[in-house]
Amino acid sequence: MKPSRPGVLVLLVVAFAVLTWAVLQKIYSDLPTVPWTAIPTVLILAMGEAYSGWMTRARIERRPDTKPVEPLAVARLAALAKASAYVGAAFAGVFAGFVFHVLPLLDQDTPRRDFFLAGGSLIACVVLVCAALFLEHCCRVPKRPDDDSTA
Repeated sequence: MKPSRPGVLVLLVVAFAVLTWAVLQKIYSDLPTVPWTAIPTVLILAMGEAYSGWMTRARIERRPDTKPVEPLAVARLAALAKASAYVGAAFAGVFAGFVFHVLPLLDQDTPRRDFFLAGGSLIACVVLVCAALFLEHCCRVPKRPDDDSTA
């Protein structure tokens, strides 16, 4: 499995932001307000992935007081990290689309509320993407000191 490419993640954010903004031009008034529950949920997921990355790296490096890690478990964590990065980028784009749509409507109560909730959700999704990339990085097999990189 190849590492996630930041350019693809940025492209996902931009594509979903533009698509969401275009859809909201027509249906925003028919939608309920943005839920506040996305922010703590995504932040808890990000904390879990960051902690998993930290612990996985310690176990891969066989630090004292850690058990060796199963290779299949690391592969599963890497797959989780890759999926979380892509889904987090897609939802970051959705929330960015909301932010850009309600930006000119901040003088009204509901769009102002949506602006802050969508902005907080956008930030939470970016934190999730960063935690997922960290977990993905931690799942890499470390290079051995006897490996010669010049060959």
